[in-house]
Amino acid sequence: MSHTLGARQAQKLKTRRALLDAGLRLLEDQSLSSLGLREVTRVVGVAPAAFYRHFRDMSDLGVALVEESLGSLHAMVRVILAEQDGDEERIDATVEAVAEHVRRYPAHVRFIARERHGGVRPVREAIAAELARFTDEAAEAFAPQLTGEGGWSPEDVRMLAQLYVDHMVMTAAAFLEAQTEDPGAGDSEAVRRVAATARRQLLLISLGRHHWRTA
Repeated sequence: MSHTLGARQAQKLKTRRALLDAGLRLLEDQSLSSLGLREVTRVVGVAPAAFYRHFRDMSDLGVALVEESLGSLHAMVRVILAEQDGDEERIDATVEAVAEHVRRYPAHVRFIARERHGGVRPVREAIAAELARFTDEAAEAFAPQLTGEGGWSPEDVRMLAQLYVDHMVMTAAAFLEAQTEDPGAGDSEAVRRVAATARRQLLLISLGRHHWRTA
């Protein structure tokens, strides 16, 4: 009996994974609001009724894609914020982490960029919540450096963290566009320009941080 239950659970997870993959693939060319449930199940080769064993509706599938799309980037940048000491080292590591994330997960980045301001409210809210959590993590990493001798208020620390998060999302979208222009080149001139601009922008934010005084 336990073997049968284990096989059923494995099949259920496999089908759920297939639905997510199919949805993400179909969303490369359209928005979530225009994607139909039957279109996804047709690609996977299951009956529409099987979809509801895994997701309540298409927006529920979209929320699952949000969690998957942003989860790995959370982990990477958290390590960068914790381990890099100098401003330039942290900036270089951050830009490279974002570039690598886009290289590895272009469909996820495209999905977030499109749906962040898209027409499916639960997905918009899920993206906003994940980015807010990301901001909280960045603020927690910055706080020990800024709230002591720096005299920063918690509100200003979070404002700085929000700047970094917004910049990372913007940079990811720029990397995606550059890679789309020249998909055969992993380090094309367009990609190098995006990286150079991102570094300069982060350096500007960093310089401003050192001269900021809490009102």
